[in-house]
Amino acid sequence: MSSPDGAILAIDAGTTGVTALVVEHDGRIAARGYQEFSQHFPRPGWVEHAPEEIWQATLEACREVLKKYDASALRAVGITNQRETVMLWDRETLGAPRRAIVWQDRRTAELCTRLQDDGHEARVRELTGLRLDPYFSGTKLMWLAEHEPHTWALVESGRYAIGTVDSYLIARMSRGNYHVTDVSNACRTLLFDLEAGDWSDELCSLFGVPRDALPDLVPSWGDIATTDPATFLGLSLPISGMAGDQQSALFGQTCFDEGDSKCTYGTGSFILTNTGSSVQRSDALLASAAWRSPDGAITYCSEGSIFVTGAAVQWLRDGIQIVGSAAESEAVASTVADSGGVVFVPALTGLGAPHWDPQARGLIVGITRGTTRAHVVRATLEAITFEVRDVLDVMPRLSSLRVDGGAAANDLLCQLQADQVGVPVERPTAVETTGLGAAFLAGLGVGLWSSTDDLRHTWTLDRRFDPTSDRTAADAAHARWSRAVELAKGWAD
Repeated sequence: MSSPDGAILAIDAGTTGVTALVVEHDGRIAARGYQEFSQHFPRPGWVEHAPEEIWQATLEACREVLKKYDASALRAVGITNQRETVMLWDRETLGAPRRAIVWQDRRTAELCTRLQDDGHEARVRELTGLRLDPYFSGTKLMWLAEHEPHTWALVESGRYAIGTVDSYLIARMSRGNYHVTDVSNACRTLLFDLEAGDWSDELCSLFGVPRDALPDLVPSWGDIATTDPATFLGLSLPISGMAGDQQSALFGQTCFDEGDSKCTYGTGSFILTNTGSSVQRSDALLASAAWRSPDGAITYCSEGSIFVTGAAVQWLRDGIQIVGSAAESEAVASTVADSGGVVFVPALTGLGAPHWDPQARGLIVGITRGTTRAHVVRATLEAITFEVRDVLDVMPRLSSLRVDGGAAANDLLCQLQADQVGVPVERPTAVETTGLGAAFLAGLGVGLWSSTDDLRHTWTLDRRFDPTSDRTAADAAHARWSRAVELAKGWAD
């Protein structure tokens, strides 16, 4: 099966697995493959991935797609990825000397405090638009230099490269011929000067990272790299689009105009607003680069990052095993009218925006003899909507909210979200907008789509969820949530 106009292979390397999509000219997803990979938790608060497992999952997801779609019709590859996760690899063998440190990892909390105590926070925020938080890549690299000096010596000697997941995958797909990233990933490292649009020597010095080990910066679409058929499933294709997952979802939702906003429900949830050509700074939110066009122009965005939302449902499945699958959560939660007073604060890896407390920990309160698993599951879905409301409350007022990601398929969640934020929630026909964004970028890069205006026509509405409950009830539930959040803060201290 193939499209006469050709199609794009989009690779979405997420936090728990890799999805491969074939996207045709009308925006339709013609084939899909998926492969999970392992999560490693060597200590409480530490999260790691094995780079080789990510690579093998990428190959397997793409193999699955190629069984369903004619490879000769593919025009290019687009890549999107979990951001902030950092890894090292040998430039010649492409082997990794250690596991990747994942964006959720909290091991650098004390290091962040040390940098704050030394007075670096204001300057870091001025240059990067970010905070000194374990979430970001720079402190992870600083930790490696301090705790694994023998490995770090090979970074400094030029033997090991440093990169985010996109850089690593392109190195593997190209047999080591390219070491590149784009601004949407670079801006999440604490090493990137947001307004200058380049790596910062000052920040590299502060975090002790040799600039030569970092990837070259390339546009988010255009002539980026080429796959090596001996390494990548016999395919020789241009890699012509790349972006970090949340910026890719913003692009996939066709949020091309200043003020356009979206919320992606994934492992965490991320609310992004397009801020055009200006960097908008906020105490509670982050400023990031959304994408850079081939002519060098950067589009910026404002972001509220929530660390654990879909991962909380995954914890219900894998951790305490009270649901058999993530999809089952909707059916179980729908068996009760409300959470029965139960509140779950899923601060399993600290709290992100707008609270920013790496020492916060998960908390379930309000349990009584009458509490059932259905109440806990419903409280989990409610928690996701409360977390999103907390971010939207510090953003400019929206007229509607576009949603995507795996959990956006959950009708109950979308309705609860609309009730909490008090504006309609719009779900597109294709909720895998992260992968779509990578495909759109790659398609622009090879001319499958002529412009962003051409792409707008691919977005179609699946369902609109209008608020139904009165604001008094929604506000009371949110106030109870806010009390619980205060209890969760600082717990790891």
